[in-house]
Amino acid sequence: MDDGKPTEPKPKWWSRPARHAVASPEADTPAHGTPADGTPGTPQVPAPAPEPAPVPARPQPLHQPDEYRTPPYGEPGPWAPAPPVQRPGPTPAQGTAVPPAYGTPPPAAPQPGTPQPGTPQHHQHAQPAVPPQAPPPHPPQPQPQPQQPQPTQWLQYDPWSSPGGPRQPLTHSGGPVPHAPRKGRRRGLAVVAALLFAGLTGVLGGGVGTYIERHGGLTTVELPQAGADEEGRAPDSVAGIAASALPGVVTLHVSGGGEQGTGTGFVLDERGHILTNHHVVDPAGTSGDITVTFSGGETAAAELVGKDSGYDLAVVRVKGVSNLRPLPLGNSDNVRVGDPVVAIGAPFDLQNTVTSGIISAKERPITAGGEKGDGSDISYVDALQTDAPINPGNSGGPLLDSKARVIGINSAIRAADSGSGAEGGQAGSIGLGFAIPVNQGKRVAEELINTGKASHPVIGVSLDMKYSGDGARVGDKAQDGGASVTPGGPAAKAGVRPGDVITRVDGQRVHSGEELIVKIRAHRPGDRLRLTLERGGKEQTRTLTLGSASGG
Repeated sequence: MDDGKPTEPKPKWWSRPARHAVASPEADTPAHGTPADGTPGTPQVPAPAPEPAPVPARPQPLHQPDEYRTPPYGEPGPWAPAPPVQRPGPTPAQGTAVPPAYGTPPPAAPQPGTPQPGTPQHHQHAQPAVPPQAPPPHPPQPQPQPQQPQPTQWLQYDPWSSPGGPRQPLTHSGGPVPHAPRKGRRRGLAVVAALLFAGLTGVLGGGVGTYIERHGGLTTVELPQAGADEEGRAPDSVAGIAASALPGVVTLHVSGGGEQGTGTGFVLDERGHILTNHHVVDPAGTSGDITVTFSGGETAAAELVGKDSGYDLAVVRVKGVSNLRPLPLGNSDNVRVGDPVVAIGAPFDLQNTVTSGIISAKERPITAGGEKGDGSDISYVDALQTDAPINPGNSGGPLLDSKARVIGINSAIRAADSGSGAEGGQAGSIGLGFAIPVNQGKRVAEELINTGKASHPVIGVSLDMKYSGDGARVGDKAQDGGASVTPGGPAAKAGVRPGDVITRVDGQRVHSGEELIVKIRAHRPGDRLRLTLERGGKEQTRTLTLGSASGG
């Protein structure tokens, strides 16, 4: 019968050795576990013809079979349909087969020559040859087995059985097992001992692990560290300057009239005079409270000696305080751009804060204040510019040179959000800080201590503050409608007229009326100035002596 299967000789490109006519379990069990009774649709494997003489053992294969080889006829290849997916069953210890399901009758005893489950087929060549036997005409019928009592529980495996003995599943029907009680007790005691040991080990291990995690180990960890440094710092270093100046710097807390503020000051003399900014003490008015806190934490009440809004300077005094440390005053005329400086203060009420930087520019004309609207609180300062960080609360603090001498009084900052002004804005420092030169501060402080007021140098003219050209223009009339040039004043004596545009003061360029006031305020009354002015398109020079006016 032609069933469409090839009949020519099998190809020889695969290396499995040819089968010989020997008695083999394959003779009784066809491939894939198909019974050898000729079931329709199942390929039959003909029985090998017997030979008179036994055949020696099969030769070893040339190499391991290739899992992707072309399979022999009747065997599945790598392209055969995959079997249905099944959940894996439990794997007993030491490779013991899983016992059959509950209620399943035990399998028939294997016939001689029938391969046992799990026995590799490719080791058959190592078995001794046996005389061939003809295949039975019908599949062997299972012999009737005696009726076994049905177990009442699942089959169990005995893990304490001998590894080399027969691996048979044990059944437990609930009754006593002969000759087993003593072993059961020993095994139970061993299990209990093992569990107790494991529990004790876990507790101890957990405790040790927790201790190590919290304390870093069973031993004390000591990290290397440098010893105490008894060497001082160089006097001209930032640390040396700070150590020398901090005892003479104070923090002021002012309250009065529903307002309060914080600022900085420094000690001028042993009599208790302290110099600070006008806008720091201004909230106290005439009846407010001023408290001074020294660098060591001591506090004392202070009284106002005098203040001047035009210079933004004020002097207060503490009484009954001993061991005061006055700061030495330097000379701001000796300062050069690029010189290192140190600023000390209480930014945002953080006392004894030290910052450092350099002098960024000199004679920088600035105006600060103006919050009152009438111009009475505007300050005109020919300032020292520094990039040392200055913030609200630094106002009134000292700006020190490399010898810890005061060269300026920190007064204003330029803030990114609100422009320039006293205290700038609350945005903080952007590296644009301004300090009143100490030469001007010294003169004003002396006047405030001695007279309670400061004098302002004047030239005796009224300026046109709305003039948008380059320079400071003398107005046509004063604000009260009078003459813009004060009769008999310094400017009138020098020949200055209404409408003149002043462009230089002592050779320094002036771009606006504010800058002219700043340049004049940088001098003392009685100083001589050389003014360059334009009149009718021509440039002229005038020399005058500064007059004096009382400040407030």
